[in-house]
Amino acid sequence: MNHTSRRIVIGILLAFCTFGFVSPLWAHFQVILPSNNIVSQGGDTNLELKVLFTHPFEQQLMDMERPRQFGVVIRSEKINLLDSLRANTSKEGLKSWETTYKIKRPGDHVFFVEPTPYWEPAEGIFIIHCTKTVVNAFGMEEGWDKPVGLRAEIIPLTRPYGLWAGNVFQGKVIVDGEPLKGADVEVEFYNEKSLVKAPADAYMTQVVRTDDQGIFTYAMPWDGWWGFAALAEAPEKVKSPDGKEEVGIELGAVLWIRAEKVK
Repeated sequence: MNHTSRRIVIGILLAFCTFGFVSPLWAHFQVILPSNNIVSQGGDTNLELKVLFTHPFEQQLMDMERPRQFGVVIRSEKINLLDSLRANTSKEGLKSWETTYKIKRPGDHVFFVEPTPYWEPAEGIFIIHCTKTVVNAFGMEEGWDKPVGLRAEIIPLTRPYGLWAGNVFQGKVIVDGEPLKGADVEVEFYNEKSLVKAPADAYMTQVVRTDDQGIFTYAMPWDGWWGFAALAEAPEKVKSPDGKEEVGIELGAVLWIRAEKVK
């Protein structure tokens, strides 16, 4: 059973047991959202970045501990930004993170995060979604198609900025250095202010599959931020939080890109 089907089955069972009606278990997404994904000469060079763990379409926040890694790669130079993160706590007590970064030089800025493993009791697994987004600075297009060295990541085959709504995006998923074949890639819209209404649950999380080379394709139907999460099971097991059993790890390779509408 693939990851998406497993989540739906678990969601249905939980819904019957708890509420007496059917509702799917929404897809988890690690998120990095910059205030802009293209910085031009003469424009604002201060980026505000949000780092959070959430259900993007439903806008349901989950608690996120301080990440293991957070940084940016600029023309092959990796810069550690972990200490720059500031915690936000919602009224429900759920943590997310933010930072401000000043763009100083041209080139693609690949921001990345490796989160602290998240325990999902409904599925009995830990979740680690290694996540990236790319911000272009001052027109120098260099670095967007290079891996940053995460255990799981999506390598863009389409330039991940300067995209119109309706454009097709392709990416290649690698896990432990190898293409991830035949894997689900969950796609969700970051539905800020819940402006988009889904006619049925299946519309919230789109699903495509990687081919034998780990490549997937998706066309973004409207403007805004879109997240792609390719899912794999790690070969190793770890102790559950209570230490009583060995449990699995869901590795996610996540990429966030933005599409613009024609005005």
